[in-house]
Amino acid sequence: MLLINPTMRKILFTFSLAAMANWGYSQTIIHRNPEIAQMVSEISSDSLEAHVRRLASFNTRHTLSTDSQNGMPAAQDWVLSKFQTYATDANGRMTAEIERFTIPGDGRRIEQDSPGANVVATLKGTDPNDTRIFIISAHMDSRNKNVMDAENPAPGANDDGSGTAAVIELARVMASHSFPATIKFVAFTGEEQGLKGATYMSDKAQEEGWNIAAVLNNDIVGNSESSGTLIKDNLKMRVFSETIPASESEREAAIRRYSGSDNDSKSRQLARYIKEVGERYVDQFEVKLIYRPDRFLRGGDQTSFARNGFTAVRMSEMNEHFIHQHENVRVEDGIQYGDLPEFMDFEYLRKVAAVNLASLATLASSADQPQQVQIDVRGLSNHSILLWEAPKVGKVKGYYVLMRETSSPVWEKKFYTTETNLTIPYSKDNYFFAVQSVSENGSESLAVFPSPLTR
Repeated sequence: MLLINPTMRKILFTFSLAAMANWGYSQTIIHRNPEIAQMVSEISSDSLEAHVRRLASFNTRHTLSTDSQNGMPAAQDWVLSKFQTYATDANGRMTAEIERFTIPGDGRRIEQDSPGANVVATLKGTDPNDTRIFIISAHMDSRNKNVMDAENPAPGANDDGSGTAAVIELARVMASHSFPATIKFVAFTGEEQGLKGATYMSDKAQEEGWNIAAVLNNDIVGNSESSGTLIKDNLKMRVFSETIPASESEREAAIRRYSGSDNDSKSRQLARYIKEVGERYVDQFEVKLIYRPDRFLRGGDQTSFARNGFTAVRMSEMNEHFIHQHENVRVEDGIQYGDLPEFMDFEYLRKVAAVNLASLATLASSADQPQQVQIDVRGLSNHSILLWEAPKVGKVKGYYVLMRETSSPVWEKKFYTTETNLTIPYSKDNYFFAVQSVSENGSESLAVFPSPLTR
């Protein structure tokens, strides 16, 4: 029989309590909205594959293609027909159109003024006072090695049939549901020729004063195998977000430098939101935050919105296979080149689409962001005082004050309150904070980084 003296017993008891405390602290409680969880479960890899294969079946979806039977005009008509079919489940709240415009000639990738068109489905919000618009987008145009070749085959299965398929699939699943805010499902054209379709919509939105709350742009999201390194991994995706806003004013730059908030742009807050909510609803999947607006030597339609001051990010696969991008379809030295459906991973695409849906549905279900968020820096204190005003629209039951170490990429703690101010015993010098609204249904708004209250 093992005898333990009182001192040893006390040490073991203390150790056990510490272990239990650490065990309890490490637990994460996941709350899923049943309606959103059901929508996520309805996303089908088979449906996504069918969309991709149909898009890739057109000879080309080059922006300058004029083939009404097997080129871009035919593909646009097909996407429109899908949106119109889903609109029948929306009780009149969803409309769909091909929005035509003229792309000015630039002497480079658009030699002369040419016709352009975006295919758009709009799911109108149910709250007449809520003017917010959330955009889920992809580009439906394709290309081969010669970016000016509008005649030869360019299937564009992954770039960007994958993103377009995700947009179509989200429209299918979400059309029968209602949200306070408006959602636009957009298939852009002209991305490969210089972001033409996205620039047209972004400029129009700015001129007409649209209240675009967030843009989730999906570009190359359907492959899980890399070229060169031969990595095969369907467990991660990337979200690119700008660090310093392209539209930043001098005053905003001064506040950023004073607050040390280089990693807290609105797009960066959207990226963190997508990571938190996406991983909440999609099992066995990680959203990686990439602190760049896009990849080297490449770009995407989110850039057009960021330039005009809108909150926008790029969703992209984790590992790219470059012999299946921007290449003519051919076999060379026994290797198949070209952007073909057989090189895609449709279960992976399902996960990416699910992250998009969970994020989009939560955002569109939420109240608006809190207004006039400030942190009191007028005195020396080891406490932090945050103050804000209620959002302009939406029914709010409370707020989260978010906190993280200054070196952490993600929010680490949440403090809940029903007031519009909170004092917490953590030094404002040592942590970053933000505030988000919590609606009656539990949906969180995007987080707002506080401005310093100096007088």
